[in-house]
Amino acid sequence: MRIMVFDVPAESGGALSVLHEFHNEFKLDQENEYIFVLSLPELKETSNIRVLRFPWIKKSWGHRLYFDHLIAPRLIKKHQVDKILSLQNISIPHTKVYQSVFVHNALPFSEYKFSFNENKLLWIYQNIIGKKIIDSIKKADHVIVQTNWMKKQCVEQLKITAKKIEVKPPTINIEAKKTFEKTKESMSTFFYPSSGVVFKNHKVIVDACLMLNEEGIIDYRVIFTLKGDENEHIANLYNTVKKQGLPIKFIGNLTREEVFDFYSRSVLIFPSYIETVGLPLLEAKMHKTPIIASDCVFSHEILSEYTKATFFNPFDSDSLKSILKDKLETSQ
Repeated sequence: MRIMVFDVPAESGGALSVLHEFHNEFKLDQENEYIFVLSLPELKETSNIRVLRFPWIKKSWGHRLYFDHLIAPRLIKKHQVDKILSLQNISIPHTKVYQSVFVHNALPFSEYKFSFNENKLLWIYQNIIGKKIIDSIKKADHVIVQTNWMKKQCVEQLKITAKKIEVKPPTINIEAKKTFEKTKESMSTFFYPSSGVVFKNHKVIVDACLMLNEEGIIDYRVIFTLKGDENEHIANLYNTVKKQGLPIKFIGNLTREEVFDFYSRSVLIFPSYIETVGLPLLEAKMHKTPIIASDCVFSHEILSEYTKATFFNPFDSDSLKSILKDKLETSQ
């Protein structure tokens, strides 16, 4: 069988992790042939995997629409594809070939709704692109999601049969070389590996640190995997941190191995309130790391029965401050 795998949006972060996960799985399947259709990422070709790259897709939304509606259907016909797997939340239009859609964007199903004035881009993703995602789920022959809560949302909100939806939890292919060791330093170091998107909620951490600062508590440090100039929102937080002298470090991007090392010597804070999975939760859990997580349905599913997890309201900085204070007191 010849399967064409589309993932032209993937470039970094969780989307790129998903792409590599499927690539690693499919290269072991010698019974089928796979053709990966991408924009910027470079994947290795194997005896059963071909890679087609179209970097120009990233030039503009117009280029993306041109590709989706004209080029993609032509590629399907040209290569006589038997099956399509879209890893980009949205199905490929203008084709009758059997199609599976992998949905990993939680924005259409989030309880938190962005207003247009609050964040125009996220409003567009949640309402306009979100509608396309929902339509794709309804039209697809087969849907893959990463969590049970996403499957439940698809079934209840969209009124589709549960048999159509497969739950495929993410896999972590790197082993934990060392697990968390409780020391004064590790219990007073708080780590948050994340991008700078507003719903990742770095602000609640900064606000909690401001409260600790007012109480004269400064003997700790927080690590962000940001540079401080990712967007206006992050730049404002960076300026607040510098102006107030908060013990928060912006250290930029880290390798996967460097992130794993931090799990063994710090407490994970995960205040994001919109996620499908929240991969750091899985990774930290694997390292037996203490976790302070947002009180959301996705985090409760991932951290079910994990005794080292503490939950807080992601919109309540005072609640987070109290938890941080408790952690610091136990480190003494």
